[in-house]
Amino acid sequence: MTPGSNVPLSAARITVDVAAPVRLDVSGLLLTGDGKVRSDDDFIFYNQPSGPGVAYRSGGGSAPDAITVDTAAVPPDIEKIVVTASPDAAGQTFQGIEPTATIRDADGGAVLAAFTPPQLGAETALVVVEIYRRGGQWKARAVGQGYANGLAGIATDFGVTVEEPAAAPAAPQQPVAPPPPVAPSVAPPMPAAPPAATPAEAPAPGAGKINLDKGRVSLQKNQTVSLVKGGRPLLSQVRMGLGWEPAFRGGDIDLDASVIAYGPQRNHIDSCYFGKLTILKGAIKHSGDNLTGEGAGDDEVIVVDLGRIPQEVTGLVFTVNSFTGQKFTDVAKAYCRLVDAATEEELVRFDLTQAEPQTGVMMAKLVRQFSGEWEMTAIGDFVKARTVRNMVDPAAKAL
Repeated sequence: MTPGSNVPLSAARITVDVAAPVRLDVSGLLLTGDGKVRSDDDFIFYNQPSGPGVAYRSGGGSAPDAITVDTAAVPPDIEKIVVTASPDAAGQTFQGIEPTATIRDADGGAVLAAFTPPQLGAETALVVVEIYRRGGQWKARAVGQGYANGLAGIATDFGVTVEEPAAAPAAPQQPVAPPPPVAPSVAPPMPAAPPAATPAEAPAPGAGKINLDKGRVSLQKNQTVSLVKGGRPLLSQVRMGLGWEPAFRGGDIDLDASVIAYGPQRNHIDSCYFGKLTILKGAIKHSGDNLTGEGAGDDEVIVVDLGRIPQEVTGLVFTVNSFTGQKFTDVAKAYCRLVDAATEEELVRFDLTQAEPQTGVMMAKLVRQFSGEWEMTAIGDFVKARTVRNMVDPAAKAL
């Protein structure tokens, strides 16, 4: 399987084991339609090995840990079971120890599917696969979503509050260091803290994901923000504004902003740019071409209705190209910013602080998570590409 792909399950009882060169802790979470657990009883791991229709099995160090799902016994309000893994050694990442999830018929042992998440690095925990029902049919989907703050990051993302040791800070959503993968003490979810009024800076590399609760987020290259506010995914209309100014010589700079839409296997679906101002049945619209880059404010704007993006679209990459061949070393103050179209509130901003003598740059990407929310990541990578057509392959690799 590849990330985002799915297969129908031919067996009513299936087992998912996750193997790696080191010992892993494997767990399962039962999620309702809103992507959350109903209570701590839906968090199945070595210290709580059974739940409704789901069970944990230890490999004892000589075999992989596994999660077994009896689909006939899963409660009707549970839509999916996510299977997670984290290294048993405290603080160890998945760099160089890529795990493989094998989905088997729990009764006959036949292999139904297998998945190895690609391109892992600083992650200390993964959502590896999910078992979900769709139209009365149970399926398995390859996920490979990584977390840098261990099992606690996964648990809190799905509505479980993991209590830290007494000496740790009280904010479970943004732990300052990855918690050791020992048996967590699970408590009922706590009410979310009220959002702060001051802008929020993105976390340093290795910290947990942040959302929009603390106001505008300023990203640096390769940093990510989850487009969630007040516990709800942002699914309204947003504007991605892209801007630039001429540098040094003061001449006109004709740059073109575009967005490229991809499917779950990084397959190109469509591109929105000055020559094609509307795609995906109006879910994405372009403001039109700016030929100079002069003046304050956004030079080109792309409007994205997140709630209307078709399900087959899982990634959007925002790019800027120099059709006339001018290099980005001739550009100053290039940036992109995400704005709530209803309130005009600036949500996320990324300022491109360094330039390279190239004709194209991938500014940012929006990636739909398996839970339904979107995440924005600052890219800031330069390529030799004067048109959006030349950006399709490099942008696919950046997803």
